[in-house]
Amino acid sequence: MAGKKSGRRGLSSLEISLIVLFLLMTAVSVALITVLALKWDSEKQEVIPEEPTPSPTVIPPENPYLIGVGRADCTGPVADLPMMGYANTDQVAAGLHTRLFSRAFIVDDGKNRVVFVTADIGMVSQRLRLEVFKELKAKYGDLYRQDNVVMSGTHTHSGVGGYFQYTLFMITSSGYIKPSIEVIVSGIVQSIDIAHRNLRPGRIFMNKGQVDDSNFNRSPHSYMNNPEEERKRYEFNTDKQIVVLKFTDLDGDGIGLLSWFAVHPVSMNYTNLMVSSDNLGYASYAFEQDKNIGFFPGEKGPFVAGFSSSNLGDSSPNIRGPVCINSGEKCDYLNSSCPVGGKKACIAFGPGEDMFESTRIIGENMFKKAKELYTSAKQELHGPVYGAHQWVNMTDETARTCKPALGHSFAAGTIDGGGEFNFLQGNTEGDPFWDGIRDMVLGPPSNETKACHDPKPILLSTGEMNSPLPWHPAIVDVQIMTIGSLAVVAVPGEFTTMSGRRIREAVKKELEVTEAFSNAEIQRYEGASTIFGPHTLSAYIQRYRGLAKAIAQGTIEELPKGPEPPFFTENLFNLVKDPVDDVAPPGTDFGDVVEQVEPLYKVGEVASVTFVSGNPRHSGDIRNMTLVTVERFHNDTDSWEVIHKDASWETRFHWKKGFRGRSQSTVEWHIPQTAQTGTYRIQHFGHFKQTVDNSTVITPYTGTSAVFKVTRSFYYF
Repeated sequence: MAGKKSGRRGLSSLEISLIVLFLLMTAVSVALITVLALKWDSEKQEVIPEEPTPSPTVIPPENPYLIGVGRADCTGPVADLPMMGYANTDQVAAGLHTRLFSRAFIVDDGKNRVVFVTADIGMVSQRLRLEVFKELKAKYGDLYRQDNVVMSGTHTHSGVGGYFQYTLFMITSSGYIKPSIEVIVSGIVQSIDIAHRNLRPGRIFMNKGQVDDSNFNRSPHSYMNNPEEERKRYEFNTDKQIVVLKFTDLDGDGIGLLSWFAVHPVSMNYTNLMVSSDNLGYASYAFEQDKNIGFFPGEKGPFVAGFSSSNLGDSSPNIRGPVCINSGEKCDYLNSSCPVGGKKACIAFGPGEDMFESTRIIGENMFKKAKELYTSAKQELHGPVYGAHQWVNMTDETARTCKPALGHSFAAGTIDGGGEFNFLQGNTEGDPFWDGIRDMVLGPPSNETKACHDPKPILLSTGEMNSPLPWHPAIVDVQIMTIGSLAVVAVPGEFTTMSGRRIREAVKKELEVTEAFSNAEIQRYEGASTIFGPHTLSAYIQRYRGLAKAIAQGTIEELPKGPEPPFFTENLFNLVKDPVDDVAPPGTDFGDVVEQVEPLYKVGEVASVTFVSGNPRHSGDIRNMTLVTVERFHNDTDSWEVIHKDASWETRFHWKKGFRGRSQSTVEWHIPQTAQTGTYRIQHFGHFKQTVDNSTVITPYTGTSAVFKVTRSFYYF
């Protein structure tokens, strides 16, 4: 290994800085809210055992819930900003695959109110949560609070970053980026606003089922380290169960669906440069399109379908599993690497032939099962709603948790996206070279932290690094909300399959004092990313038991709120430069066609056109505009009808950054089999920036393709 060779020349400060920067860009375990759902009896204060689904309630309840659902666009800039999830320096946004939405569900029992939000973003960071509550307080006072609003990110790895306030995450997403976080905050708040305005008496039904061929365990070696007697209780090494809530008005008309399933939204892999809601987003898209007939995706359709993540920490959608892409052989079982190409060559794929088809297949599997369960849902939820929340300093829980630290294997990434350099999963010894670089630039971990995290070899002692701001949060939040017999457990991280199962069981036992299993850690990505040490899960279990007990005994008001997290106003840095002025090549103007469409296409083919364009960041907040339309000509009215916009699954918008302000945009229409024959055109809408007399001028433009025909056969139209 390079670090062990003698005679190596010293590294310059610049080289060290670059190495550290690339190191930090390899792979990062980032906090998100994961949700675990279970049943309990809020009237009898006990957990309900699993039973056959009862017959439907015929007579509407005397005291119905007030229910509100809302959806709002939260798509931020789609170009020139780092994407969040894979922590891949090459993954900079350059287009739009599907729009991102925030979906809110409000339930009020006449005394208490709870809100669940699922947003098509990488994760709900602490900073994002704090900024949303700042806006909600300004609008609603104390109506929507930390204890009664759960915010969850679907964990798509294809949204832009920039909404963090801790150094590690700011580095990996190029800082705190206002155009990014402001759109997400606004979208979440707007979705709650819409749900608030739409409150009406209604009913909620619950159903559960199994989704097959949609997830597999990407870290089976770690899973097998769980006690055999515990593993025997479960048929699968991932959670296959999907939970569905059906929201209706008092007439039985459906107004919304909320669902949870354990799968990583990483069907769109680390080579993707288009903003995308991935597989969970596709499931929401498909369900809403099925219900909102006549509405464009995301636009004003009254039915809201939210698909949210659960314990997805080790659950991958790439169900063909990992293979060495250069040989087709299986990867090394422990290290997820290949003899040639290392971990970069060990990649999981499937089930489709490319990432777009895989996204659709996994999303469609969830959609179809959810629709089946929605249609047959008969078990109605009754009873009060509650919300319980605490801030927790996880570095000082039961004197057994640790200051945050990341192990060497976290930098190896996973089979869904490997990290850089020579880091491998399964590393229990560290590496002298990288440890030396760390010690020179960032400082070594203390003996106390090393001992606390044992057996994890520490790569970054983030809990002991505070410049320019703390590198990791020490204070996190724990939360439970209940709706009648449903308990929703919101956990601050990527909990693995077995961790999620243990949390569920612990909450069911309502503070039964039993020690959580303490196993020797397998130092793969998941173990190395357990930032508060080997007793992290035990500490969380104790906290969630406390919340469950407070709900069951009616003592929520007595819960200590815990230490407030910081809200930093200084030293928030931004490494992203403002885009330069746009320049059209000589003899062209913005919106001119560079590569024209073909005159004729069959259904199933791809119509494509490329325009001279401006940087999409110059369009500002794109939530109230579309970048793309596909239009069909009507001879009888001599007019064009828009049939697709950029939120449609069938359209793709690619942006290519050129030299010194020259750029191009390519619009693709993947013509569906359902397309009508006829005459079509594609339009692109954007803005370009220029400096005139020392003033910035933003000008809109429109590009229009030549007309083309769509037919079902080249021999007849």
